Parts: sequence; C-alpha cells; structure tokens
Amino acid sequence: MEGIGDTPFPVTAKNAEVQLWFNQGEALLHSFWFEEAERSFRWCLKLDPDCAMAYWGLARTGLTWFVSGDVASPQYQRYRDFLKEAMKRKDSVSERERLYIEAWNEAYAPGEKERFKILSRRLQEIVLKFPDDLEAKALLGLYNIGQGSAYANELIIQQVLAKNPMHPGAHHARIHNWDDVDAVQALQSCRLYGASAPGIGHALHMPGHAYSKIGMWHEAARAMDAATRTELRYMNDRLALPYETWNYSHNRNYLCYLQEQLGMAAASIRGGQDLMSAPTDPENKEEAAAGFSDQGVIALARAHIKFQRWDEILKPGTIGWPADDYSQAFRAFAETIALTGKGESRAARERLAEFQAAVHKLAEKEKEAESWFSLHLKAAEGEVLLAEGNSLDGQRLLLEAAATEQTLRDKHQYSNDPPDMPWPIMRLVGDLHLRRGDARLAIEAYERALKNEANDGFTLAGLARAWNLAGDKDKAREYAGRLEYEWSGADPGLRWLAEVRALGLNATPIARTPGAERPYRPEELASYGPSNWAPFAAPKLECLDVNGKPVRLENYRGKNVLLVFYLNEGCVHCVEQLEKINERAADLLKEDTVVLAVSSTPPAKNKESMKLGKLGLQLLSDRNHENARRYASYDDFEELELHSTILIDAQGRVRWKRTGGDPFTNIDFLMRELKRINGPH
Repeated sequence: MEGIGDTPFPVTAKNAEVQLWFNQGEALLHSFWFEEAERSFRWCLKLDPDCAMAYWGLARTGLTWFVSGDVASPQYQRYRDFLKEAMKRKDSVSERERLYIEAWNEAYAPGEKERFKILSRRLQEIVLKFPDDLEAKALLGLYNIGQGSAYANELIIQQVLAKNPMHPGAHHARIHNWDDVDAVQALQSCRLYGASAPGIGHALHMPGHAYSKIGMWHEAARAMDAATRTELRYMNDRLALPYETWNYSHNRNYLCYLQEQLGMAAASIRGGQDLMSAPTDPENKEEAAAGFSDQGVIALARAHIKFQRWDEILKPGTIGWPADDYSQAFRAFAETIALTGKGESRAARERLAEFQAAVHKLAEKEKEAESWFSLHLKAAEGEVLLAEGNSLDGQRLLLEAAATEQTLRDKHQYSNDPPDMPWPIMRLVGDLHLRRGDARLAIEAYERALKNEANDGFTLAGLARAWNLAGDKDKAREYAGRLEYEWSGADPGLRWLAEVRALGLNATPIARTPGAERPYRPEELASYGPSNWAPFAAPKLECLDVNGKPVRLENYRGKNVLLVFYLNEGCVHCVEQLEKINERAADLLKEDTVVLAVSSTPPAKNKESMKLGKLGLQLLSDRNHENARRYASYDDFEELELHSTILIDAQGRVRWKRTGGDPFTNIDFLMRELKRINGPH
C-alpha cells in the first residue's frame, strides 16, 4: 500500500519478505486502520506460519487503544487467541520482541482493568533497555495519554520526531495527546500527519478534530473533505460499500458539520442525504444504526435546525426518519424546535410531550437515553415556554441547559464528535436577549457561546448585531469582519449574513485563528477522490455457461443482475440459497432482474448437475477463481472461495453486496432493494 507512512519495526522471520509486510501492518496500526493491518499481518503468516510477531500484530488489530472493557467477552476471543499463539513462540524471537509480546499479554489479560498503566510501564522498560527503538517510543506516546502530564508525553513524542520527522504514529499520538488539553499545541502535527500518510483517510481526518476545536473551520473542512474523498476512493478500489467502512460515515457527518459552520447549508444537507440514501445491511442493524443511517439522520436534523428550515423539517420525507426509537425521539425534538420557530406554540407543546414520552420509552431499554437527550429536552422545553410567552421560565430552562452543557464540556463528556446538538445553548440565550433589545446581556451570552464554539458564524453574527445595538460600531465591524472571513464561501442569501451586511458596517474579512489556514474550496481537493458516495462500476465478469460459451456482464446491460458466488452443489447452504432465489423467479422477472450463479465447477459438470440443473438459474463456471478474485469473493490468505451475493443495476453498478459467512438468504430484503433501485414503475 502507498501513502501510509514509514515506521520500520525489525522482526524475526524465516522469510525476508515478512519484514516488508510487517512494516506495512505497523504503519497501518499507527493510523488505526485495523482491517488493512490485519491483512498485512495475515500475509506475514502466509510467508512464515511460525512468525511470533505476526501473531502479536494480529492481536493488536483487535486489542486496540480503544478497548476499555473486559477482553474476556467473546468479541475479543479471536485476538486473545492470536496473542496466545505469539506467546507460544516468544522464545523464537529476540529479547526486544519478546518484551513486546509479554507486555500485551499482561495488559490484555481477561479481567485486567489497568491495561494502559501496564502498557505505559512495560513500554518504558523497553525504551530504557533499547533507547534506539523509535517504535517503542511512538507506542509509549500513544498509550501514555491520560496517564500523567501531557507535556511530559510531548517530550517522548518529540524524541520520535527528532529521528523521523514524518512518523505518522508520533503525529497521530500528539494530536490525541493535546486533544482535550490544548489543541493549539498539536498544530504542527495537524499540518504534518496527513502529509506523512496521505493514503489513509484517518490521517487526513484526525487533524480536523483539532482544527474544529480551535475554530479553524476552513482548515478543518479541508482535512475532513480530503479524508472523505480518500475513504471513497479506497471503497471504490476495494469494492466496499458504506456500511462496510465505518470511517466513511463518520467522516461525512463531520464534514457536514464543518460545512454548516462555514455557512454551506446546501453542501451539508447534500452530505446528509448522501448518507441516508446509501444501501443498508439488514443483518447488522446495530452497526448500521451507529454508522451511516444514524449519522445521516443527525447531519440532516442538525443542519435543518441550524439553518432554521422549519417547513422542511415538518414536511414528511425531507429527512426520512428511520423507525427505531432513537431516531423517532430525535425527530420529535427537531419537530418541536421547528414548531416553536414557526410560532405554533400549541402544536409545539403537544410535540414536546411526545418527545418526552419517546425518551422515556427509550430509557426503559437504554438507561443512558435520558442523559443522551438531557440537553435536547431542556432546550426544547425552554423554547416551547418562550413560544408560549413564558419568558421567565423559558430563559431559566435555557440557562439550566447551558449550565449542564458547560459541565459536560468541562468534564470532556459533551458529545462533540461531531455534535448532534445544533448549537451551543448559550447562543440561544444570546438570541433571546437580542430579540428583547438587551445588547449587554446578548453580548455576554454570545461571548460565552464563542468560548465553547470558537469562530461560530451564527454567534459572530449575533455579536455584530449586539455591538451595533450597543452603539459600538468598531466592535460591531470587527465581528462582522470575522463573520465575512468564516463565511467567505457561504451560500448566498443566508439570513444571518444579510442582517449583518444590512447594518452598513463595510466590514472586510478578518481572520482570528491560532494559525494560518487555507480557504475551503472543495474543487481544490478533487485529486483525493470523489466527494459523495455513488455506486461503483462492477468489475469485469467473464465466465462460461454450461455449454462452454463465454458469458459477460455486458450481455445483460439494461437489466439488473443478481450475482451469486457459491461453492458447489455439495454445499448444502449454497443449494438452499439458490433454491430460495429460484422460488422468487417470477418476482425477479417483474423487477427486470436476471440471476447468475457462479462457481468453480466446470461447464460440463454444471450441465450434468441433478441438484441445480432443475433450477431456472444460469450456472456459470469461473476458471481459476478469476472472477471470484475480481469480486473479492476469494480469500487469497486461506485460498478459499467465499460466498457472495451481489446486486448490480441496469447500468452495471454494484448497489449492494454481502461477502463471507453463510450464504445470504433474506430474499425479501433483496426484493426491497431491487424495488428501491428501480424506483416507481
């Protein structure tokens, strides 16, 4: 792989090529690309099945920096098993390598709660014994975060960068080290991390976190846009769909948020719609809910509330709310705010009651639900009271919500990755005072909001108007200039910008950022990849039918294709899948869909098949697994064929797929997807 950084980690192996693959895996781990790191370490084992450090590397792809719970749970067993294999072979490697294996074995023992303290101590021992081992220092810089002084940890990271100025792991660790302490201290690494590993989406994404916390919205958007495009390019190259790549949905939602902060409402809403329209995985609902669909709901709701698109929020179909309890609670919140915005206080009060009931219902299953929605509940009730004319109680609730928000922020417990709240609540308080004509209190509230969301355009607009109301034209002009800078690429006609310009301040753009930044211009980032998800072109398909004649995908252009890779007629589950598909032949025909069943079985044997020959499916032969490899339906590590079910539309684009595991038999879902692809007849 290219563009992943250079982090050599010498290991003992019988095959010299192992070192190249191990270095690749190590570099990928530094950027939390666990899936690709696993592929690299698996190839190490293919070259040297007894490589102890390859097993150690595999263990680290699951026993990661993110693991906080007990690793005795089943989801970690596979990685514990890898660690056991490494321990079995620890005497075959150098003392340095053995210390790494033993460190991870101790830290990730079942029931161990102080794993980071253990790793910090054990890595310090390795650094002291092998002071030239940069990887030990880089790992110490990561696992030492939160174990003491951020400044002390900075000195460790600096030692790595002094020897390797473009070490991706050191830059990554530095950003995390200062993330909740003082993000400005990580600016140098924010600039260099993406450059050190330009082929990794997370390396481009992570600086955006730091930039957004210090109000460098343009630079943050450039980082997140580049990350999103890089993920999309990777997905297209690897035939991965959005639900198979969690990084993509997170990147896209974050980019939506950053575009909101730059006044780019249309781009942000387009991103949310893109997330919502992506295909889903019916058998992985929890992951999907935590991935693109949930991220899309949050992005669309946040943008529509922030830009006060009240009618659109209330119009059925604008957001396409999923039916789950969480989404329905969030919907009730959004619609409550929209109704208050329209001045429909009675309807808002009724919707608020439904919102409160929805959260209560959710809390019966999820104890954390009330804390998740605590700010939403208080803000919504405060806005309803204000809409009803109860100014005193409405203001009190908003101030209570703002105090709760501040406490959460101070404890680093505020959901800000990105936020699902549309605004810092003190901005709502500022808006309230401005509507009342109280410039002093409005300025005070807005300044507090600006401390929580630096250079927020909406707050800057409020401050420009408030200072103008107070009679201080110079202050008003300064904030108007800051707004002009932040919203230099904003959508035309935004109310907030228009209201400030109407003051006649003649403000010129003013940058108030901790560091220099480049303007966010999406067209400048085109070289990273596509900006929004779209179905990718299906790979070439060249098979033989039962008579030995060539069959190609283009033969069916203009029709949908349900492409199934199966093992052979001896696979009971494969036959069951094909039989279930065959039972829906008439329905498939109505959806203008042909079925191609591909295996490595020779044409003559397919023709003679007693089990499959009776089915009305086209049985195709794949020579040397060539097509299976092109469609990622063959495991080159284990040299095994994989089950795959793939939907290809009439334009030859992959719209949905499932690879690995048991054959996919949810034919009802496939029919729904085909109807969605075809649209109304």
